[in-house]
Amino acid sequence: MAKEKNQPSAPVFKSGFVTLIGRSNVGKSALLNTLVGTKIAAVTDKPQTTRDIIHGVLNTAQGQAVFVDTPGIFKDKGNPLSGKLIQRAHEALEGIDIVMYVADPSKSLGVEERATLAMVRNLDIPKLLVINKADLPKHEKLYLDDYLALGDQFTAVFEVSAEENRHIQPLKDKVFELLPEGQPTYPSDQLTNINRKFWVAEIIREKIFKALRQEVPYSTHVEVPEIEEKPDVYVIKAIVYTYDSRYKKMIIGTGGRSIKEIGIAARKELEAALNKKVFLELEVETDRRWEEKI
Repeated sequence: MAKEKNQPSAPVFKSGFVTLIGRSNVGKSALLNTLVGTKIAAVTDKPQTTRDIIHGVLNTAQGQAVFVDTPGIFKDKGNPLSGKLIQRAHEALEGIDIVMYVADPSKSLGVEERATLAMVRNLDIPKLLVINKADLPKHEKLYLDDYLALGDQFTAVFEVSAEENRHIQPLKDKVFELLPEGQPTYPSDQLTNINRKFWVAEIIREKIFKALRQEVPYSTHVEVPEIEEKPDVYVIKAIVYTYDSRYKKMIIGTGGRSIKEIGIAARKELEAALNKKVFLELEVETDRRWEEKI
């Protein structure tokens, strides 16, 4: 009887969770978007833009990686929101497969950096040090050597540019090398854990951060109670909450100029993403207890 030929083994499917952690404004959300290949999380140059745990799902022939964006570590004892966001970052480190520590070489290793390092130091899982903003000119990356010196605490070290999508593929390859075998968590056509209303609110909040002076965005929260899809247009109603009437005046602006600019910027991005015209109705309300909603 003829011997059976050896059948080729089925490819191993990898699956798991990869949490991105780091101090505020190092580019975690931009990196999440670049890794997944689409805009999911709000991105600005201001600290604490991210307030929620956002998943970005990457599906490849190798498997499925769920990247978990977290609020940046931002030490401000006088701000109750900071404590809440740091707690969320801690929770995002539970039950994961890989931690991706994201750093900015233009910033020194201060109190926030050391607090973040302490959060991951004793995790018994693969740890990747990802030094972002490789596109910065050399004279701005003053602390690059300080971060590279941390390399022996990590499984591997990468220098990348999330903004310019540079050196991202080797990082993805390493992630799938380290992930365990497993079944996918999300269906192959689902890219995130957030729903459309949350995503629209994130886009609007991003435009608020970019448009207004430093103290105003941190006083705001956005909710989208209604999205109506018509044949040729999305009709979206959104409410911007702030806890102080003086901030409400700033958000609206003289003659409504500020809120109009925010609306135009948000509508343009939404139309590009949804491939359909958008009618966006923005209201601004005062609610001193909005922080309880997040």
